Amino acid sequence: MIYTQLTQGQRYHIKVLLDIGCKRTKIAQQLGVDKSTISRELRRNRGRRGYRPKQAQEKAHERRNKKVQPNISAATWQIVDAKLLEDWSPEQITGWLKKEQLPSISPEWIYQYVYADKRAGRDHTGRVPGCAGKPPGFFHQ
Repeated sequence: MIYTQLTQGQRYHIKVLLDIGCKRTKIAQQLGVDKSTISRELRRNRGRRGYRPKQAQEKAHERRNKKVQPNISAATWQIVDAKLLEDWSPEQITGWLKKEQLPSISPEWIYQYVYADKRAGRDHTGRVPGCAGKPPGFFHQ
C-alpha cells in the first residue's frame, strides 16, 4: 500500500462513519487505507469535542508546511562551505565528514543549503559540483 495523506473529503467521511458508530477497522476498509492510518488520525486530531475534520485538515496542513530546521552548527557549515569551494560534491562532503567522525549532514541538506543561498542571492560556491572527481585519499585510510 502506497502512503498518501488523507484528503479533506476522507476526513469528513471519517466523521460521518464515527457518528454512526463504525469501528476503526470498518472506517479503514471504507476509505481503502490501513487501520493504523485511522488510529493515527484520531489520536492526533481528537479533542474534547471529538473528531473535527475541518480542524484535522488545518492541523495536517500545518504539519506538512512546518519547516524542518537542521540542528547543524555554524562551524560545520563553514567546513561544508570550504569543501564546496574546493569543488567537492555534497555526497563527497557527507562521506568525508563521516570518515573524520565529524557531525554528519545528509547530501540533501547540503543541496538545500546551497539552493537557499542561491535564492537569497548569495552564490558563494559558483555551482553545485556534480562529479568532479574524488578528493585525494578519499577512500584510503
